[in-house]
Amino acid sequence: MKIAIVTDSTAYLPKDVRERLGIRMIPLSVIFGDETYREEIDMTADEFFVKIKQNPKLPTTSQPSVGEFVNLFTAIREEGYDAVISIHLSSGISGTYQGAVTAGTMVDGLRVYAYDSEISCMAQGFYAIEAAEMAKAGKMPEEILARLDEMKRTLRAYFMVDDLSHLQRGGRLTGAQAFIGGLLQIKPLLRFENKVIVPFEKIRTRKKAIHRIEELFAEDAEKGVPLKAAIIHANQPDEAHRWRDELSARYPHVEFSISYFGPVIATHVGEGALGLTWYQP
Repeated sequence: MKIAIVTDSTAYLPKDVRERLGIRMIPLSVIFGDETYREEIDMTADEFFVKIKQNPKLPTTSQPSVGEFVNLFTAIREEGYDAVISIHLSSGISGTYQGAVTAGTMVDGLRVYAYDSEISCMAQGFYAIEAAEMAKAGKMPEEILARLDEMKRTLRAYFMVDDLSHLQRGGRLTGAQAFIGGLLQIKPLLRFENKVIVPFEKIRTRKKAIHRIEELFAEDAEKGVPLKAAIIHANQPDEAHRWRDELSARYPHVEFSISYFGPVIATHVGEGALGLTWYQP
């Protein structure tokens, strides 16, 4: 069976990785006034952080239309594929997954399996990479989906933000939580739980927040089992590389990579956000 893998732009997979594994990407967009930019196509993360400094008003974000999914799935069918596994950011913060589900019912001659990662960014990217490698190895859709569910049991992700107001204004965190965090200058640790972003712990300083993420990571890393991990940053490449080097020296059995919060997710988490995600391969 010939299986295509699709993910959306919020996985923030490097172009060379997508090309090497044949992963198709459907973009979400950021909207500044009357201007719409498809992330990873019309606007890079670096360009986004420059533009947002020039625009005091927070941009809005939008998901791909059902029609865009239909066009992509139709093109995949015309290339001779039998099935597609379409892996998307959490349905609790975006309608992208539901768009893939709906489009899948509208394309004849192609079996469409939409998969809710229940998360985003490189954690979502891990699912897409695993699925693509299995598809290349000739695995069936049911085997791939079962493996993604298995990954979900070991995958962890925690992140901190410098400014809760972005999450609050974007409707991804309640106003009361944002107010309390801002008032006390708290750097909360956040995570996805039941498909939505929730506070995990309230911590006073950035340094302590990073240390707490390290403690949570150590609970798994110190077991000595192989892990794949990614540091995710919002326009903090130097800090991300330093952290990667420190953790790599401490845990040589862990395969680390560096990723980023691109335009759509950075709209909600703001510049300065930093996170760590990992799973057992």
